[in-house]
Formats: sequence, C-alpha cells, structure tokens
Amino acid sequence: MSLTRNLLALAAALLCAASAFAAEPQPLRVLSYNIHHGEGMDHKIDLPRLAGVIKSVSPDLVLLQEVDRNVKRSGEVDQIAELAKLTGMQFAFGGNLSLGDGKYGNAILSRFPLEDVENHLLPNGEGGEQRGVLSAVVKLPESLGGVQCRVLATHLDHRPGDADRLASVDAIAKWLGEEDRLVILGGDFNATPESEVLKKFREWWTPAGTQETPTIPVAKPTRQIDFVGYRYGETIKVGEAVVLDEPVASDHRPILATFFLKAE
Repeated sequence: MSLTRNLLALAAALLCAASAFAAEPQPLRVLSYNIHHGEGMDHKIDLPRLAGVIKSVSPDLVLLQEVDRNVKRSGEVDQIAELAKLTGMQFAFGGNLSLGDGKYGNAILSRFPLEDVENHLLPNGEGGEQRGVLSAVVKLPESLGGVQCRVLATHLDHRPGDADRLASVDAIAKWLGEEDRLVILGGDFNATPESEVLKKFREWWTPAGTQETPTIPVAKPTRQIDFVGYRYGETIKVGEAVVLDEPVASDHRPILATFFLKAE
C-alpha cells in the first residue's frame, strides 16, 4: 500500500513539474541585420548565404536594413521575397528610397503573420539619404507568451552630425505615442552606446544585453551601432544580446537578442 502511495505521489510531482515546464514560455529570438543589399565583403551578392546566416540561429523575428527590391545593382531581385522563400518566413517591406524602378529600405521576416504593416519616413536633412521605420503587429503563440507586440525595424542617418538621428528618435517616439503594448525595436542606429542618440532612445526604450556588443567593422568589430531593444517590459525578461561570428556575408555583423515573455 505504501508503495502505491509513493508511486502516486511521485506521479503527481512529475505532473506538476511537467505542467510548470509547459507553462514556462519559450525564448523569443529577434535578429537585427544590415544586409548591405545582399553584397558581402567578397563583393558577391549572395542571398542564399544570408539566408543561411539567418537560419543558423532559428530566429522568430528578423529586422533587416539596406534591402533592395527590384533594384538594378542587385539584379532586379525582390530581395525580401527571396529571403522569405529561402528561410520559410513571412515578410513585410518598407521602401524609403527609389533607385531606378526599384526601392531600398527596411524589412521584417517573421515566423508568424504580420498585421497592421506601416512604413514611416524619418526626418531627412538636406543632402541626406531618406530613412524610415517599418512597423508590424505580431500575435505570438502561447508557447512564446501569447502576447501581441509591435515590431519595428529602422535605419538611422549615417552622416557625422546627430541632428537627423536625434530628430528620428523623437519622430519614432511621437508616432508610437501612448501605445501600451510591448514594442520591440531594432536596427542600424549609426550611433554608439555612449552617444546622445542612444541616451535619447533610452528615455523610452531599453536595449537588450548589459555589455557592448560590437558589430562593425565586420572583420574585427570594435564599435556597436546595431541594436535590438524593447519598450513596456512588465511582461518581459531579457537575455543577453550576442553578435554572430559572420565576417563575410555583409558589412555588418548581425545581432541576436533573446526575450522571455510572460502571458498577459
């Protein structure tokens, strides 16, 4: 009889442990990557190579910058559609600059449906290259917390002065307004962690990771200008951000952030 009771107690304990494990959300993996219109450091445009880099870390969301769509220099290929096919993910594209008959801008790849897709042009001073922020809403499955979040991919001005970058931070914050759902924002900020640009971002946005993770120059990175972070983190626990050891596929290294979301 005591053996039966012990077995029942053990079974109950295992069931509770299994239930607790099942209830624990899986990590949400978000990759940001400036893909340099598909051109690597060997001057080859190689989308399968980029897709291989992306797939190597099994991301749930990918925030891409410098994406060509039907642009002559990259073979008039719809790069984001091709990357979506190669990775088996869904996509959204935001064209910020016309190049011939094509467009150049940001894109999002996602394992999950993308809704409410919007592209917003950012402030652009005289002589600047038009930049933008691409937004989409994603409903995550229960295994990832079951929350709805807004995902943003952006690429800020590259010129020496901070004026357009600071204005862009303000523009993104104003556009988001009082939206109270989780926001995940990443991209190429063309600014380092100690810059005024990042200080202004941190007024309403928190970068993933506690250590600087250099992303350029791609051969031997010494500076971080690519970031992934979040706003409204009451339901979130953030793992470290890591930079992938990929020195050839683009002129930036990709950065991967991991988030653990609690159900709302």
